[in-house]
Amino acid sequence: MQSGRQRYRCPTCGHRFQYKRRDTNIGDTLWDAYTRGKQTLTELGKQYGHSYKWVRDRLDAHELTQTRIPPQSTIIVADTTFWGRGYGVCVFRSWTLKRNLWWGEVNTEKVANYHYGRKILEDLGWVFTGAVVDGRRGLASVFKDIPVQVCHFHQMKTVTRYLTRKPETKAGQDLRALMLTLPHTDESTFTRALIAWEKQYHSFITEKTHVTGTKHWYYTHKNVRSAYRSLHTNLPHLFTYERYPELNIPNTTNTIDGYFAGLKKKVAAHHGLRRDRRFKVISELLKSG
Repeated sequence: MQSGRQRYRCPTCGHRFQYKRRDTNIGDTLWDAYTRGKQTLTELGKQYGHSYKWVRDRLDAHELTQTRIPPQSTIIVADTTFWGRGYGVCVFRSWTLKRNLWWGEVNTEKVANYHYGRKILEDLGWVFTGAVVDGRRGLASVFKDIPVQVCHFHQMKTVTRYLTRKPETKAGQDLRALMLTLPHTDESTFTRALIAWEKQYHSFITEKTHVTGTKHWYYTHKNVRSAYRSLHTNLPHLFTYERYPELNIPNTTNTIDGYFAGLKKKVAAHHGLRRDRRFKVISELLKSG
């Protein structure tokens, strides 16, 4: 009668070991330790008494399981995160369910990516009752038929990028001070203050500098002007959460931004991954969150 163990010799490193024949889920165990436990291939090889290549081959052979979530109505939070230049993942996350519903690889953040993600989910039967986005130009148009909220945190980051944390001009200082009230004010108060700022500094933000000897010109205070235009353009979507209290729309994309932070820490444990392997790890982490 055979015992429950069988001897095996690794063809790569020559190591002899025993394993229980009934342990047919070693691939699942390795995969879970690799993705959620953040163990490296070398660490897993030492733990299981196998070579680096043996572990890698079984991880490559592991097939991701599909998590089926019944299509339903939800508030969607959509954003994209990047690993360096030229590689990112666009994610649609349900604010209502706190689950990631769809994600796809992208090279750049384009509005077309969001159109694609929305179509896929709606074809599956999902119904979006509202959307929260980061304020990227043109992104709100993807969800123009439903209430759209622009993330306050991203809006403040955009304005700070143009003005810095310590603006040199009085106009910039006043605009930054106004921007800092965004999370704590209401739509009518903020709108009146922004209109008042524009009236006070209209000549300042429209001042032009002409290039000597040419017909060319540029706005003298283009950074302050760009910061104002960002607020002015996104104003219709900055207080959507206030106009639709029954929908319980969040005013930030924090639910997905926080998830991205944890995701990147786990992926960073496996630096140097080939693109397809990296996306497989990312997909495993996203489907469970």
